[in-house]
Parts: sequence; C-alpha cells; structure tokens
Amino acid sequence: MYLTNQQYEIIKKKVVELFQFLNIHRIPIDCFEVCRKMGIQLVPYSSLPEKKLQAIKKFSQDGVSLLWEENGKSGWKIFYNDTMPSQRIRFTIMHEIGHIVLDHTEHSELAESEANFFARYALAPPPLVGQLEIEDYVELSTTFDLSLQCAFYAMKAYLKWLKYGSADLLDYEVNLLSLFQFKGGCV
Repeated sequence: MYLTNQQYEIIKKKVVELFQFLNIHRIPIDCFEVCRKMGIQLVPYSSLPEKKLQAIKKFSQDGVSLLWEENGKSGWKIFYNDTMPSQRIRFTIMHEIGHIVLDHTEHSELAESEANFFARYALAPPPLVGQLEIEDYVELSTTFDLSLQCAFYAMKAYLKWLKYGSADLLDYEVNLLSLFQFKGGCV
C-alpha cells in the first residue's frame, strides 16, 4: 500500500520529534536505547514459555508490540524474535516503535505500511545519508547497520529525496541534522 505525500511528511516529522525528545544523536540508531528512553519493555522471544511464544508467533514471526496493564500500572512491551539477524531485529523493533508513536490501534495494511516507512526513515534518514555522502547501498548498510535489503530501499529513498525533495532543507530536516552534529562533524 502506498502512502500519500502528506502521510510521509507526518511520519518524517514524528521521527524527528521523537529523536529530539529523546536526544537521539548517534548512528547507527540504537533501538534498544530508544525503547529504554520511551519506557518500553523489550522481551526476546527466547525468554517466553512455549505456549506464550506460539501465541505471539501467530501474530508475527518477527515481533509485536502490546499494551499491558498490571497492578494499576500500564505500558508497552515489544516482543521480538531474537533468533533473527541483528539488523532484522533493529528494523523490527523500530517498526514496532512506529506502531506505538503513530498510535495504531488495530492491525491493517495501512498501519503496516506506515510502520515500515517509520522504521526505514528512522534507521536511515535521507538527510543524514546525504550529510555523510554515502555513495552506495553497501556503504549505507555498513554505516547505518542495516541489512543489505533494507539499505537498498533506504538508498532508493535517498535518491528519490535528492531528485524530488525541496532544494532547501525543510525545517524538520534541519532539526534532524542539528541533532547529529558534533565538534568533529556529523556522526
């Protein structure tokens, strides 16, 4: 499912706002740090009893986010398949963070498309790819700790951003780049 330009822009702004709020300023983006700062509990599949694991895997082989309530307290848990490659785990966790940030309340094709875009943009924002002068998707994969498949799509997004994006950086893009500036340059 394709999103509208307006939907893409809303998601990009939400990613940048999240990074600003949590003071995220290093690449590769540490999804575990994002969860810790958001108060999201991460639960690896390997820690689950078999019956619970099978129930969760009916929803997803990769991961799922669930709102829980216990003893008057509530919060989010992200269950993730820790047998997957590390880059897949990172994408899955950021995808689930996307569901939470975007306030998805039910499973739908639209929600999945939005969460996938959220994860891809959060893990390799085109303005950062450009700032670092990444030349190909293999370098992008290494720099941003992405699978080659994810890096391929992130590079396509970067090239599209170069071709169709504004000649001047948008406000949220300037804000994003300012988060990742250090004395020695962009990191």
